Amino acid sequence: MILPAAGLLALAGCEEFADEDQFYQMKVRPEQVRRIDTLELPPKKAEQKTPSEANAAAPARLELSLEQVRAMTLANNLDLKVQLVEPSIAAAQVSEEEAKFESAFFSDLSLSKTNQPAASDVNIIGSNVDRTSMDLGVQVPLRTGGTVTFDLAEQRTETNFLRTTFNPYFTTRASLSVSQELLRGAGKRANTHSIRITEYQRQITDAQTKLEVIRVLADADRTYWRLYAARRELEVRKQEYDSAQAQLEQTKRMVASGEKPQVEILRSQAGAAERLEAIIKAENDLRDRERELKQILNQAGLRMDTPTTVVPMTEPDPVRYELDRPRLVAAAIENRMEMLQLQLQIAQDISTVDFYKNQALPLVTLNYTYNISGLGQVSSDAYDMLYDKHFEDHILGLRLLVPLGNKAAKSRLRQAFYRRRQRLSSADNRRTLIEMDVLGAIDQLEANWQSILASRQNAILAGRLYEAEKRQYELGLRTSTDVLDQQAKFANAQSAEILALAEYQIAQVDLAYATGTLLGAAKIRFEPIVPKARLSRSR
Repeated sequence: MILPAAGLLALAGCEEFADEDQFYQMKVRPEQVRRIDTLELPPKKAEQKTPSEANAAAPARLELSLEQVRAMTLANNLDLKVQLVEPSIAAAQVSEEEAKFESAFFSDLSLSKTNQPAASDVNIIGSNVDRTSMDLGVQVPLRTGGTVTFDLAEQRTETNFLRTTFNPYFTTRASLSVSQELLRGAGKRANTHSIRITEYQRQITDAQTKLEVIRVLADADRTYWRLYAARRELEVRKQEYDSAQAQLEQTKRMVASGEKPQVEILRSQAGAAERLEAIIKAENDLRDRERELKQILNQAGLRMDTPTTVVPMTEPDPVRYELDRPRLVAAAIENRMEMLQLQLQIAQDISTVDFYKNQALPLVTLNYTYNISGLGQVSSDAYDMLYDKHFEDHILGLRLLVPLGNKAAKSRLRQAFYRRRQRLSSADNRRTLIEMDVLGAIDQLEANWQSILASRQNAILAGRLYEAEKRQYELGLRTSTDVLDQQAKFANAQSAEILALAEYQIAQVDLAYATGTLLGAAKIRFEPIVPKARLSRSR
């Protein structure tokens, strides 16, 4: 009786992706890659007040705190959605490497019919042999560099050869074979090298992911404070315009009463027109900052083209800090993901050097095979003889292969040595750069604090001087141009103070980023995205 062959079942995932067939037959029209179209801008028509469907559901005003911005960024940012899949890919690569030590089932079924010439007592006749063979077994790779194979084979033979006792007859064979490398490729360290490398690479990917999360959240913080500054700048320019309009109305009354000449009205009107241009520029800057924040947030219903006004609700907190430079530098070297990445790469290099040392050794292979054979007129008789172990074989072999010169292996080993030395130098250079980043961020934070104090004092004095110029104008000692000039200086001083406050907050973000951390009392934890994938497709 011939053993039945084993079947394998394919596993399939359950998630259906979007239609993928379009990519299998994707064709690009020649004009898409060979023709450059022109941009045609139609003349502006009368504005339509009907909002689009996309913008109809968007809120007119959205107030956000800095904590809300961070939470929305973590949940929706597209850059993070891309990066957070990388750890899952790296983990799958580790699993792929670990699978090289999985056992494998094998089977072999063959049917043969031969007709060979054979000499008889009378003449040459044909020797017909019909043979059916079945072979089943399991191959087990070892982490020591060897392979263990369990094999069970059965063969049915039918022939017209006259001297055959049984026809047909059955033969069986059970064997255990072991092959083990003794020098090159021997040992767990050499055979788990690829797993170790992919595991280091997975940790490098985790470090890169954390660095990307820090970068995106730091960008969100910076954009938030730039939006705060842009909104406050617009408020200052509107106040400046309102003051210019009030100046114009006062001038008109004084000209009507004969206190001022007619030219003062023109001067006041020109000053108000200049302030209107500043408002337009401030509004455009504000829209740019809002779009930047919306792009980072990627919140549903808050697309970049929505008219929603985003209002920052967190106010700056200008507190001067006591900065311990050596401690901050040490913390940066400890926390920065670039340093961790370099350390993991150095670990990869050390493992690679060790592996290539092993690969430079001669190839010495020890082979051992143990066989039990059976023979019978029927299949059961052959298996009974196999069970009784009357016929046993022991085969021991040793194979040696020594490359003459071995230049390729030695060259690979030298490359690994050089790469490790290069990486160690890179680590020293990275420490220097990190120290420079931290010290530069500390100096910038201190400089921005001094800017707050200077701009605040300047704004106070400019405001007082503006009020003094107004009084001088009312007494007839100054022209409206003098008042408007001082008004512009006062507005610019207010803008400088607002910018100094925002830049001080951004400098704190930069210092935290330089030390590999984030601002805020709450710690941030994130998890990789594990997409559900379909492992097979039905056609």
